[in-house]
Formats: sequence, structure tokens, C-alpha cells
Amino acid sequence: MAEEQVQEKDNFWFIIAGVIVATIVLVLVLKGRETEHLKSGAVAELQKETFSKIEARKTSNVTGTQGN
Repeated sequence: MAEEQVQEKDNFWFIIAGVIVATIVLVLVLKGRETEHLKSGAVAELQKETFSKIEARKTSNVTGTQGN
């Protein structure tokens, strides 16, 4: 009976260690993919378009013409 309890405790700590290792691996994988969407250039293109529209709106206020 005592031998059986010791074996159970050993398995418990192996399970805890496995969960910790799995969590660390998952975080590293997700961290690596975190900025993957930025590499396509879609965000830069959207920012460029947005800033050009803002600039057009600013100049239309100064000149009095329609910016859109």
C-alpha cells in the first residue's frame, strides 16, 4: 500500500512537469506566430491608405475643396 502511494506521487509530478513543458512550448509557438500577419504588407498598405486620406482631409480644410 505504501509503495502504491509513492508511485502515485511520482506520476503526479511527472504530469505537472508535462503540463508546464506543454504550456511553455505553446507560448513559444504562439509568440513566434504573433507578428506573422505583419509580414504580408497588408498592414503597411492599409496605414498608407489611411494616412493619405487623413492628409487629403487636412488639405481640403485648408483649401476649401472637397477632399474625398
